Amino acid sequence: MKKIIAMALVLVMALGLFAACGEDKETKKTTTAATTEATTEATTEATAEATEGTGEAAAFTTVNPGKLTMATNAYFPPYEYYEGETIIGIDAEIAAAIAEKLGLELEIVDMQFDSIISSVNAGSADMGLAGMTVTPERQEEVDFSISYASGVQSIIVKEGSPITTVDDLYAEGAAYKVGVQLGTTGDIYSTDDFGEELVTQYTNGNEAVAALLGGDVDCVIIDNEPAKAFVEANEGLVILETSYADEDYAACLAKGNTALLEAIDNAIMELTADGTIDAIIAKYIK
Repeated sequence: MKKIIAMALVLVMALGLFAACGEDKETKKTTTAATTEATTEATTEATAEATEGTGEAAAFTTVNPGKLTMATNAYFPPYEYYEGETIIGIDAEIAAAIAEKLGLELEIVDMQFDSIISSVNAGSADMGLAGMTVTPERQEEVDFSISYASGVQSIIVKEGSPITTVDDLYAEGAAYKVGVQLGTTGDIYSTDDFGEELVTQYTNGNEAVAALLGGDVDCVIIDNEPAKAFVEANEGLVILETSYADEDYAACLAKGNTALLEAIDNAIMELTADGTIDAIIAKYIK
């Protein structure tokens, strides 16, 4: 009888041991899973916090891998113009500095000014940088970066012209012929102000100024810095003291290209803060 009781006790203890082992394995499995989940969550949060802390932007892509392609019209000194076969100028150097900040190589594509926005929207270029002014009309077609420079629309006339101030263009009965570069704000504003019949559009500033010298138009409306370059290069021309319009320059990008836009904005802010952009502008505009 004692032997039977003893065997029963042994059996009960053995069953208890097996039950304990099974419970221990299950508990360990549950604990491990919970620990792994907690660790993964903590790591994810830490990575997110680290990314946020460094100000790292979302990944962006460019038209040509490793390159930042800039569309421009290289007949707009001192912002972009040819020196030999190389395009130089304020926009060219600022774009190169932006590209360097983004770890990219700058590629500049020269085209007619009024083709820049369509080129960007078609995916042929990453951005347009061409002394381009931010206007409500353009904002409907493209997104703009923060401004990197400001400009003034000026009026070029021949010496002795009856046009002595901007108000003369608006005078009652006035019908002065205005020359502009196609697609520029000078084109947009003057067409609205004076009507299509009085505004002649030219492919670039050189052609508009040549038309003024030849007597085909009475004045040319163009950005002040290019205006100064054209007046310096052509005897008998002057710039009116009163400006036609004030404006801000920015880079244009295809709508919705937010990752690249954010990266360019950050680069412009850094280049402004460290004085790089001011130094580039001062190099070309004394």
